[in-house]
Amino acid sequence: MTTPARRPSPSAKEPSSLRKPLLFGLVVVLAAGLLGFVSYRATAPDAPASDTPAATATGPDPDVYRELAELARRDPGDKLAQGRADAPVVLIEYADFQCGYCGKFARDTEPELIRRYVDDGTLRIEWRNFPIFGTASEAAARASWAAGRQDRFWAFHRAAYAEDAKEKGFGADRLRALARQAGVKDLDRFTRDAGSAAATEAVTEDRDQAYGIGATSTPSFLVNGRPLAGAQPMAVFTQAIEAAAAEEANVGNAGDPAK
Repeated sequence: MTTPARRPSPSAKEPSSLRKPLLFGLVVVLAAGLLGFVSYRATAPDAPASDTPAATATGPDPDVYRELAELARRDPGDKLAQGRADAPVVLIEYADFQCGYCGKFARDTEPELIRRYVDDGTLRIEWRNFPIFGTASEAAARASWAAGRQDRFWAFHRAAYAEDAKEKGFGADRLRALARQAGVKDLDRFTRDAGSAAATEAVTEDRDQAYGIGATSTPSFLVNGRPLAGAQPMAVFTQAIEAAAAEEANVGNAGDPAK
Protein backbone atom coordinates (compact mmCIF):
# COMPACT_ATOMS: atom_id res chain seq x y z
CA MET A 1 0.00 0.00 0.00
CA THR A 2 1.23 3.48 -0.84
CA THR A 3 1.75 5.88 2.04
CA PRO A 4 0.01 9.15 1.19
CA ALA A 5 2.16 12.20 0.71
CA ARG A 6 0.83 15.23 2.52
CA ARG A 7 2.91 18.23 1.70
CA PRO A 8 2.19 21.84 0.80
CA SER A 9 2.93 23.05 -2.68
CA PRO A 10 5.71 25.59 -2.30
CA SER A 11 4.99 27.27 -5.62
CA ALA A 12 1.55 26.06 -6.67
CA LYS A 13 -0.51 28.73 -8.32
CA GLU A 14 -4.23 28.85 -7.81
CA PRO A 15 -6.04 28.05 -11.09
CA SER A 16 -7.14 31.25 -12.82
CA SER A 17 -10.78 30.13 -12.74
CA LEU A 18 -10.62 30.17 -8.92
CA ARG A 19 -9.26 33.73 -8.60
CA LYS A 20 -12.35 35.42 -7.21
CA PRO A 21 -13.05 38.19 -4.69
CA LEU A 22 -12.06 37.60 -1.09
CA LEU A 23 -15.39 36.25 0.12
CA PHE A 24 -15.63 33.74 -2.68
CA GLY A 25 -11.98 32.85 -2.17
CA LEU A 26 -12.71 31.88 1.41
CA VAL A 27 -15.37 29.48 0.19
CA VAL A 28 -12.87 27.97 -2.24
CA VAL A 29 -10.41 27.50 0.61
CA LEU A 30 -13.05 25.66 2.61
CA ALA A 31 -13.74 23.34 -0.31
CA ALA A 32 -10.04 22.81 -0.91
CA GLY A 33 -9.45 21.98 2.73
CA LEU A 34 -12.25 19.45 2.68
CA LEU A 35 -10.86 17.80 -0.45
CA GLY A 36 -7.45 17.61 1.19
CA PHE A 37 -8.92 16.05 4.32
CA VAL A 38 -11.05 13.46 2.57
CA SER A 39 -8.21 12.67 0.19
CA TYR A 40 -5.97 11.93 3.17
CA ARG A 41 -8.62 9.87 4.95
CA ALA A 42 -9.26 7.80 1.84
CA THR A 43 -5.60 6.90 1.40
CA ALA A 44 -4.34 6.89 4.99
CA PRO A 45 -2.49 3.72 6.03
CA ASP A 46 -5.20 2.79 8.54
CA ALA A 47 -8.11 3.39 6.17
CA PRO A 48 -8.56 0.59 3.58
CA ALA A 49 -10.18 1.88 0.43
CA SER A 50 -13.03 -0.59 0.63
CA ASP A 51 -13.90 0.64 4.13
CA THR A 52 -13.68 4.35 3.40
CA PRO A 53 -17.06 6.05 3.04
CA ALA A 54 -17.84 8.17 0.04
CA ALA A 55 -15.93 11.39 0.46
CA THR A 56 -17.68 14.28 -1.21
CA ALA A 57 -17.94 17.91 -0.28
CA THR A 58 -21.41 18.99 0.82
CA GLY A 59 -20.93 22.26 2.69
CA PRO A 60 -19.55 24.97 0.37
CA ASP A 61 -21.66 27.18 -1.83
CA PRO A 62 -22.75 25.53 -5.12
CA ASP A 63 -20.80 28.21 -6.99
CA VAL A 64 -17.63 26.51 -5.74
CA TYR A 65 -18.59 23.30 -7.51
CA ARG A 66 -19.31 25.19 -10.69
CA GLU A 67 -15.90 26.82 -10.52
CA LEU A 68 -14.20 23.48 -9.90
CA ALA A 69 -16.17 21.98 -12.79
CA GLU A 70 -14.61 24.61 -15.04
CA LEU A 71 -11.24 22.94 -14.50
CA ALA A 72 -12.38 20.38 -17.09
CA ARG A 73 -10.49 21.23 -20.27
CA ARG A 74 -12.89 19.57 -22.70
CA ASP A 75 -10.23 19.79 -25.39
CA PRO A 76 -11.03 17.36 -28.23
CA GLY A 77 -7.30 17.08 -28.88
CA ASP A 78 -6.35 16.23 -25.30
CA LYS A 79 -4.19 13.11 -25.50
CA LEU A 80 -4.69 12.40 -21.79
CA ALA A 81 -8.48 12.24 -21.97
CA GLN A 82 -11.11 9.89 -23.30
CA GLY A 83 -14.78 10.35 -24.00
CA ARG A 84 -16.76 13.02 -25.81
CA ALA A 85 -15.59 16.57 -25.24
CA ASP A 86 -19.24 17.57 -24.73
CA ALA A 87 -20.14 14.72 -22.37
CA PRO A 88 -22.48 15.88 -19.59
CA VAL A 89 -20.17 14.52 -16.88
CA VAL A 90 -16.41 14.98 -16.60
CA LEU A 91 -14.35 12.99 -14.14
CA ILE A 92 -10.94 14.54 -13.52
CA GLU A 93 -8.42 12.19 -11.92
CA TYR A 94 -5.29 13.44 -10.15
CA ALA A 95 -2.97 10.47 -9.82
CA ASP A 96 0.57 9.19 -9.45
CA PHE A 97 1.90 6.10 -11.23
CA GLN A 98 3.54 4.91 -7.99
CA CYS A 99 0.27 5.12 -6.06
CA GLY A 100 -1.10 1.69 -5.17
CA TYR A 101 -4.70 2.86 -4.88
CA CYS A 102 -4.44 4.66 -8.22
CA GLY A 103 -3.47 1.31 -9.70
CA LYS A 104 -6.42 -0.34 -7.99
CA PHE A 105 -8.77 2.21 -9.50
CA ALA A 106 -7.16 1.81 -12.93
CA ARG A 107 -7.49 -1.98 -12.88
CA ASP A 108 -10.72 -2.58 -10.98
CA THR A 109 -12.98 0.41 -11.54
CA GLU A 110 -12.00 2.53 -14.50
CA PRO A 111 -12.55 -0.14 -17.20
CA GLU A 112 -16.12 -0.61 -15.97
CA LEU A 113 -16.72 3.16 -15.91
CA ILE A 114 -15.54 3.29 -19.51
CA ARG A 115 -17.83 0.45 -20.51
CA ARG A 116 -20.87 1.88 -18.74
CA TYR A 117 -20.51 5.61 -19.18
CA VAL A 118 -17.73 6.65 -21.57
CA ASP A 119 -18.87 4.37 -24.36
CA ASP A 120 -22.44 5.71 -24.24
CA GLY A 121 -21.32 9.36 -24.21
CA THR A 122 -22.27 10.17 -20.62
CA LEU A 123 -18.76 10.46 -19.18
CA ARG A 124 -15.46 12.01 -20.14
CA ILE A 125 -12.34 11.09 -18.16
CA GLU A 126 -9.52 13.61 -17.98
CA TRP A 127 -6.20 12.57 -16.47
CA ARG A 128 -3.98 14.93 -14.52
CA ASN A 129 -0.44 13.89 -13.64
CA PHE A 130 0.02 14.46 -9.92
CA PRO A 131 3.46 13.00 -9.10
CA ILE A 132 3.99 13.33 -5.35
CA PHE A 133 6.23 10.37 -4.57
CA GLY A 134 9.53 11.70 -5.84
CA THR A 135 11.68 11.62 -8.95
CA ALA A 136 10.49 8.23 -10.20
CA SER A 137 6.90 9.47 -10.14
CA GLU A 138 7.90 12.59 -12.04
CA ALA A 139 9.75 10.52 -14.64
CA ALA A 140 6.73 8.26 -15.11
CA ALA A 141 4.46 11.28 -15.46
CA ARG A 142 6.66 12.81 -18.16
CA ALA A 143 6.86 9.43 -19.90
CA SER A 144 3.06 9.10 -19.91
CA TRP A 145 2.79 12.54 -21.50
CA ALA A 146 5.40 11.54 -24.09
CA ALA A 147 3.44 8.37 -24.91
CA GLY A 148 0.40 10.56 -25.39
CA ARG A 149 2.26 12.56 -28.02
CA GLN A 150 2.05 9.39 -30.12
CA ASP A 151 -1.56 8.63 -29.12
CA ARG A 152 -0.53 5.88 -26.74
CA PHE A 153 -1.19 7.48 -23.35
CA TRP A 154 -3.98 5.14 -22.29
CA ALA A 155 -2.05 2.07 -23.42
CA PHE A 156 0.94 3.31 -21.41
CA HIS A 157 -1.41 3.97 -18.48
CA ARG A 158 -2.63 0.37 -18.58
CA ALA A 159 0.91 -1.00 -18.79
CA ALA A 160 2.20 1.18 -15.94
CA TYR A 161 -0.73 0.22 -13.70
CA ALA A 162 -0.66 -3.50 -14.46
CA GLU A 163 -0.48 -5.79 -11.44
CA ASP A 164 3.01 -5.60 -9.87
CA ALA A 165 4.20 -3.09 -12.50
CA LYS A 166 5.29 -0.46 -10.00
CA GLU A 167 7.48 -2.97 -8.16
CA LYS A 168 9.69 -3.07 -11.25
CA GLY A 169 10.38 0.64 -10.90
CA PHE A 170 10.28 3.52 -13.33
CA GLY A 171 13.88 3.89 -14.40
CA ALA A 172 14.73 5.02 -17.91
CA ASP A 173 15.02 1.49 -19.34
CA ARG A 174 11.81 0.39 -17.65
CA LEU A 175 9.89 3.40 -18.98
CA ARG A 176 11.14 2.67 -22.46
CA ALA A 177 10.01 -0.94 -22.05
CA LEU A 178 6.57 0.23 -20.94
CA ALA A 179 6.39 2.49 -23.98
CA ARG A 180 7.27 -0.42 -26.23
CA GLN A 181 4.62 -2.53 -24.51
CA ALA A 182 2.12 0.28 -25.04
CA GLY A 183 2.77 0.30 -28.77
CA VAL A 184 4.74 3.54 -28.98
CA LYS A 185 6.29 3.34 -32.44
CA ASP A 186 9.08 5.90 -32.29
CA LEU A 187 10.95 5.13 -29.07
CA ASP A 188 13.70 7.65 -29.75
CA ARG A 189 11.11 10.40 -30.08
CA PHE A 190 9.46 9.09 -26.91
CA THR A 191 12.73 9.46 -25.00
CA ARG A 192 13.27 12.97 -26.34
CA ASP A 193 9.71 14.03 -25.55
CA ALA A 194 9.87 12.60 -22.03
CA GLY A 195 12.98 14.64 -21.30
CA SER A 196 11.72 17.84 -22.88
CA ALA A 197 10.83 21.14 -21.27
CA ALA A 198 7.33 20.74 -22.71
CA ALA A 199 6.83 17.51 -20.72
CA THR A 200 8.00 19.18 -17.52
CA GLU A 201 5.71 22.14 -18.15
CA ALA A 202 2.68 19.92 -18.79
CA VAL A 203 3.26 17.86 -15.65
CA THR A 204 3.87 20.96 -13.55
CA GLU A 205 0.62 22.51 -14.79
CA ASP A 206 -1.34 19.42 -13.76
CA ARG A 207 0.35 19.20 -10.37
CA ASP A 208 -0.16 22.88 -9.64
CA GLN A 209 -3.85 22.51 -10.45
CA ALA A 210 -4.13 19.64 -7.97
CA TYR A 211 -2.39 21.57 -5.23
CA GLY A 212 -4.48 24.62 -6.10
CA ILE A 213 -7.71 22.82 -5.16
CA GLY A 214 -6.23 21.38 -1.99
CA ALA A 215 -5.46 17.82 -3.09
CA THR A 216 -2.66 16.34 -0.99
CA SER A 217 -2.72 12.64 -1.86
CA THR A 218 -3.71 10.29 -4.64
CA PRO A 219 -6.03 9.42 -6.19
CA SER A 220 -8.22 12.50 -5.95
CA PHE A 221 -11.15 13.13 -8.27
CA LEU A 222 -13.57 15.81 -9.34
CA VAL A 223 -16.91 14.68 -10.78
CA ASN A 224 -18.40 17.78 -12.39
CA GLY A 225 -16.58 19.73 -9.71
CA ARG A 226 -17.62 17.54 -6.77
CA PRO A 227 -14.60 16.19 -4.85
CA LEU A 228 -14.29 12.44 -4.44
CA ALA A 229 -11.22 10.84 -2.92
CA GLY A 230 -9.60 7.42 -2.89
CA ALA A 231 -10.13 4.13 -4.70
CA GLN A 232 -13.75 3.98 -3.69
CA PRO A 233 -16.01 1.02 -4.53
CA MET A 234 -17.61 1.04 -7.95
CA ALA A 235 -20.98 1.95 -6.44
CA VAL A 236 -19.62 5.27 -5.16
CA PHE A 237 -18.45 6.33 -8.61
CA THR A 238 -21.68 5.10 -10.17
CA GLN A 239 -23.74 7.17 -7.74
CA ALA A 240 -21.62 10.29 -8.29
CA ILE A 241 -21.69 10.02 -12.09
CA GLU A 242 -25.40 9.28 -12.33
CA ALA A 243 -26.25 12.09 -9.91
CA ALA A 244 -24.15 14.52 -11.96
CA ALA A 245 -25.75 13.32 -15.20
CA ALA A 246 -29.23 13.75 -13.72
CA GLU A 247 -28.36 17.23 -12.49
CA GLU A 248 -27.13 18.21 -15.95
CA ALA A 249 -30.30 16.81 -17.52
CA ASN A 250 -32.44 18.82 -15.11
CA VAL A 251 -30.52 21.97 -15.91
CA GLY A 252 -30.97 21.33 -19.62
CA ASN A 253 -34.69 20.72 -19.23
CA ALA A 254 -35.39 23.69 -16.98
CA GLY A 255 -37.98 25.96 -18.45
CA ASP A 256 -38.77 23.63 -21.35
CA PRO A 257 -42.46 22.68 -21.05
CA ALA A 258 -42.04 19.99 -23.66
CA LYS A 259 -39.74 17.97 -21.37
